Amino acid sequence: MKKIAILGCENSHADAFLRCIKEEEEFADVEVVGVYSDDEVAANKLRGKFGVNVLHHYKDAIGKIDGLVITARHGDNHYKYAKPYMNSDIAMFIDKPVTISEEEAVSFMKDLADNGIRISGGSSLKQDVNVRKLKCEAENGVEGKTIGGYVRAPYLSENAYGGFYFYAQHLVEMVCEIFGRFPISVIARKNKNQIHVLFHYEEYDCVGLFCDNNNVYYISRMSEMGANSFVIPVTDDWFYREFKEFYRLLKGGKQTLSYDEFISPVFIMNAIKRSLNTGKEEIVRSIKI
Repeated sequence: MKKIAILGCENSHADAFLRCIKEEEEFADVEVVGVYSDDEVAANKLRGKFGVNVLHHYKDAIGKIDGLVITARHGDNHYKYAKPYMNSDIAMFIDKPVTISEEEAVSFMKDLADNGIRISGGSSLKQDVNVRKLKCEAENGVEGKTIGGYVRAPYLSENAYGGFYFYAQHLVEMVCEIFGRFPISVIARKNKNQIHVLFHYEEYDCVGLFCDNNNVYYISRMSEMGANSFVIPVTDDWFYREFKEFYRLLKGGKQTLSYDEFISPVFIMNAIKRSLNTGKEEIVRSIKI
């Protein structure tokens, strides 16, 4: 059996992952030793629904697990929850936003890298079949080179979980997956409840549209000889694919993204915030782990 714990179980990921473990035969060898949340109501709800043990403290699973799922609503809790497990030689799933601070993101990844901990996670939108399709087309030059694109996703301007950062990684990570993990710079402008962002790359630009509390997802890739676009339906398949990737790490597989790539959305989101504050083009700071 592969034993895991889920820390920060107040959002939809914990429920979806527990459902995967319960219903999908391929995950029958996964045992959840416990869940933890600062929100006791959320943890107890999962105990009632899935019969899982509720941990009294987020450190209580040290030495008892092969993998750790960190899916707290507030990104500031992710590194805090991970720190006690750094010497455990386990796999980790880290939800979006990976963290909020650029400095903490670097410290977090260096700690993981130094301890050889393999990671997955980030935004579930990179698991979408249409995002993967456009990523594949971009990588293989389908209908010629990429010359631009457009991505739309929601954000939540008002929330208790980090404000803009709480939901913004969904759009940013779709941009990263299709157009590249490391844009050079961004320019952001807010108009009423919408935020437009120009993501500048060396050979093309991509436009992003954040819509406040509006759950429509859209992606488009423009190529030299064509264009391909999708409205993305919200689906539980995202969670299944996320957990399957984490399960692969549990079984000894390699992580898909480098540590630098994994935290690239943190640096992009911070550049967007700086641009909103200054009204100017802002460089996406370089990352070196």
